[in-house]
Formats: sequence, C-alpha cells, structure tokens
Amino acid sequence: MKKTMLLVITALLVLFAGCSNDKNPDSHSSAGEPQLRIGLMPDVDSIPFIIAREKGYFKEEGLSVTLEQFKSAMERDSALQSGKLDGVISDMLAQAFAKAGGFDTVITSLTTGSYKLVVNKNEPAQAVQDLKNKTVAISQNTIIDYVTDKIVSDGGLAAADIHKLVIPQIPARLEMLKNGKVAAATLPEPMATIAVKHGAKVVQSSEQLALNPGVLIFTTQSVNEKEAEIRAMYRAYRKAIDYLATEPVENYIDLLIAQGGFPDDVKGALVLPEYKQPAAPQHKDIDDVIAWLQARDLIPAKYQYDDLVDSRFVR
Repeated sequence: MKKTMLLVITALLVLFAGCSNDKNPDSHSSAGEPQLRIGLMPDVDSIPFIIAREKGYFKEEGLSVTLEQFKSAMERDSALQSGKLDGVISDMLAQAFAKAGGFDTVITSLTTGSYKLVVNKNEPAQAVQDLKNKTVAISQNTIIDYVTDKIVSDGGLAAADIHKLVIPQIPARLEMLKNGKVAAATLPEPMATIAVKHGAKVVQSSEQLALNPGVLIFTTQSVNEKEAEIRAMYRAYRKAIDYLATEPVENYIDLLIAQGGFPDDVKGALVLPEYKQPAAPQHKDIDDVIAWLQARDLIPAKYQYDDLVDSRFVR
C-alpha cells in the first residue's frame, strides 16, 4: 500500500512537472544580480514576498527574486522538485511527501497563513456538527485536508462523518461553493474572504485552533549553493513584515490584485493574519503532521524533525 502510494505520488509529480506558470516573472530582475526563483499560491502567505519585490526590499539586499504563481499545490511542488524553482511557499505535509518521494528539500521557516472552513450561503449549518454527512470541498493530502480534519475533530465529528470532494485548484473550489455545488469548503485567505463576501459563513478557522502548518521550502541544493542569497531574501522578507505591521491594506490592495493573483473581489474585504517574523516550526507541529500522514498510510517512515527542517536561516 505504502509503495503503491509513493509510486502514484511520484508519477503525478512528474506528470505535472511541465505545468509551472512562467507568466509572472520579476520585471525588476537583473542578469548581474544573484537570483532566486520562488513559487507562490494565491493566498496571504504570499503577500510579504509580493511586498518585498514591489517595495524594492530584494533590490536593497542586492538580490533578484522571480515570483511565480501557481493555482494548485501539485503544480507548485512538482515545479520545485523538477528544478524549476529554488523554493516555494508550501506546507509541512508537502515536505514529508517530498522526503518520502526521494526529493531533496528542506523546510527553512514557518510562513503566516490562514485557512477557514466555510459553508455556502444557502446552507443552514451553523457549527461543525451540522456538517455531518454533508459534502466539503478540499484538496486531498494537503494542508487543506489536514486543517479540515483538525477542524472536524475539534467540532466533535470524525473525518469519515463528512463527504470530502477533491477539488485541487483553489479558484474552482471557491466557485463550487459560491454556486451551491458543495455544502462547505476549506479555503485559504483571501479566497475565504471572497466566499464570505458572497454570502458564505465561516464555521471554524486555523487561527482559532492555533494551527500554522504553512512553511517555506527550499531545495537542499539551493540551501547549500545559495545560502547568501537565501539569507538576503529573509532580510527583505523581514522588512516586508515590518511594512505590513503598520501599513493599511488599502494602500497595497491594488498591487495584490495586479501582481498577486488575487481576485478583484478582495478589495474592501481582505482579512489579513498577524504576520510573524520568520521562525522555525515547533517540534510538536511537525510530529502532529507526521502522525496524521502515517495514520493514513501516506508516508513510509516516522520522520524526525531534523529530517525535514533546516533552521540555519532563522536562528
């Protein structure tokens, strides 16, 4: 079972290796500068990187960073594992899958994300228990799936008590919810905000459960060969976090729509998390993710913290 699952995962990653989106190169890059290529998803984890580029913080650190947008975790991770990217905003589950698949990557720090279980505007459910035997849209074996299970468990249900419908692409999942095709969906911000703007209701969130499995992942090759560049990236990232702590969202919302792949609907409604300076994951959080994956027979070994994390950049 384990070997079959690993073969399927590896085959899918190879299949999607050519699907990375090269339509958002960094227009500020210069051939003479050290360079990094980083993959983003249309979620709030990505905002500090967009700000760092547009405010010139990467330039101030003598670095050129190309940011590439992806709509699904599969496309993003396969681009990293095929060598098209140095790093990605990802999650702890993706790193465990990479390790199981023989891909040489490491977690370098946490990111600040936000994930919400929301019900469609016509759904009478007011609490998690009201979703028993209802359809919930997710992306399978990802941070979304993990957060969904944690929310469902905290609400007094078992994972088997809901019907999970796998919709990998975030925009498609949002549309299914808006059109009433599913009772609920687990969405990252800002997509959850858009759903609420169209009448959906938030049942539970990752913040309420103190869940933060989002991370920044780099290839081991990049970590070893581009250590100075990654350190420069983190200096710029910290400047972006400081900017976000004081600047009203309306001063950069148009930038996020134009450059971050965020829909127009976020304007006037975007809810941001409290961004934290980069830090290493907690051991317990890594252990919880590994236990969840092993309980589903998705990885062959109980990986230890140091198997997955390289914290040199945030010490």
